[in-house]
Amino acid sequence: ALVEGDWQTRHAFFRENLKLRAEVEELEHKSRRRDILVDDETLFEFYDQRISHDVISARHFDSWWKKVSRETPDLLNFEKSMLIKEGAEKISKLDYPNFWHQGNLKLRLSYQFEPGADADGVTVHIPLPLLNQVEESGFEWQIPGLRRELVIALIKSLPKPVRRNFVPAPNYAEAFLGRVKPLELPLLDSLERELRRMTGVTVDREDWHWDQVPDHLKITFRVVDDKNKKLKEGRSLQDLKDALKGKVQETLSAVADDGIEQSGLHIWSFGQLPESYEQKRGNYKVKAWPALVDERDSVAIKLFDNPLEQKQAMWNGLRRLLLLNIPSPIKYLHEKLPNKAKLGLYFNPYGKVLELIDDCISCGVDKLIDANGGPVWTEEGFAALHEKVRAELNDTVVDIAKQVEQILTAVFNINKRLKGRVDMTMALGISDIKAQMGGLVYRGFVTGNGFKRLGDTLRYLQAIEKRLEKLAVDPHRDRAQMLKVENVQQAWQQWINKLPPARREDEDVKEIRWMIEELRVSYFAQQLGTPYPISDKRILQAMEQISG
Repeated sequence: ALVEGDWQTRHAFFRENLKLRAEVEELEHKSRRRDILVDDETLFEFYDQRISHDVISARHFDSWWKKVSRETPDLLNFEKSMLIKEGAEKISKLDYPNFWHQGNLKLRLSYQFEPGADADGVTVHIPLPLLNQVEESGFEWQIPGLRRELVIALIKSLPKPVRRNFVPAPNYAEAFLGRVKPLELPLLDSLERELRRMTGVTVDREDWHWDQVPDHLKITFRVVDDKNKKLKEGRSLQDLKDALKGKVQETLSAVADDGIEQSGLHIWSFGQLPESYEQKRGNYKVKAWPALVDERDSVAIKLFDNPLEQKQAMWNGLRRLLLLNIPSPIKYLHEKLPNKAKLGLYFNPYGKVLELIDDCISCGVDKLIDANGGPVWTEEGFAALHEKVRAELNDTVVDIAKQVEQILTAVFNINKRLKGRVDMTMALGISDIKAQMGGLVYRGFVTGNGFKRLGDTLRYLQAIEKRLEKLAVDPHRDRAQMLKVENVQQAWQQWINKLPPARREDEDVKEIRWMIEELRVSYFAQQLGTPYPISDKRILQAMEQISG
């Protein structure tokens, strides 16, 4: 009964022994092993060596223990080390934590050893009010106890020609884990870098096959409500955020009980707008990010569940509030714009001319917001910004419209040359040119590209015109140069996909896309020049530097 834990008794040693045994059994469950806890024979020997042989019943034991425990109260207490089989001592409960820490968040972990089950492995429990605060980065590293197995599985997922550079996989996994600080970088970034350092072999991102990694090595995310009831679970945190976005928004609105969310605003009448907003809800601190929201004929204040959406909404909402309080520049534009420029705007192939003019005006406001330090969050700040924008917007929009006319004229000339029958030797080059133009000039491109890029956009179009001249003469040379650009574009696309969504909006990241446009100028129209030295290598180095 002592060995099997079936005895109904109040003796403290028995209660403590059961507790220690449960801890070791839990460690077995977490580590997915059945060879950590010693067998019943070992426990029998422990008790048999200590309990008098004339103890044959519970009553006998109670009488015997009452005397013995006075002198040796710890006689029958297990040591945790004696419950763990030889060779399994290195397994620590620290390798299988009960909580995952991310910033100020502390999220409960549970373990399931049930191969084939949806949540087999480690599950992180995320209360709904905290879902928007949890970041996906870090979870791919797994808990310490499963990390080695995960890295081995990833190496084994590589295509055979690549994988043979890292044999045996366990040795490389251990060397990798001995060289890095977990969670400092994304797992694959860190793994690619260290494997390259160890062998000189570069592993491309598409070589990794997460689908070949056993499911129990991938974290399961479970979102729970206030009563700890499961709302949804899955392996992708972003998919859960997308699926539950409405519920998260309801939670944010529910805690915004002090009137922070408003609508139908035409003037800045709400004092200071906080850049972040926290409110207690039960045991959790709900966090949201307020912003002005453009509603065309008014603005609203809404709470967002992440700072990236806040940043995008705030800029657009601030622009709209300024426009609602400033006379339209259209009359001034009509008076000051030369007839040639007016005519050029009417050749706009990307929508109605009034839409294009609105695009120019929005771009002008953006330029002035940027020139004056970016978005403001106070009534006084808005008043000062309003005065500056009102004073400078008219001339700014005229300047923008003149540049846009030049851009549209260049587009018109290029499209004219692209019409008609196309020689098959030029087809690939022309297809590439059309794709490039689609990324440069489109409905909303003036605001989309921004004031600072208007001059560059014109130069890129002029480079296309130069390229077309050369393409007709030597399509094979054009093809060779195009392939070089394609290689860089593919590397850039892979790199962008690796970055967290919020990071992709940073200026240094966006700059890489424009560096590729400069690379095109250097290949196809070198005579136009670039504002800085550019090459394939410089672009790849810039991406690597940003990645750290």
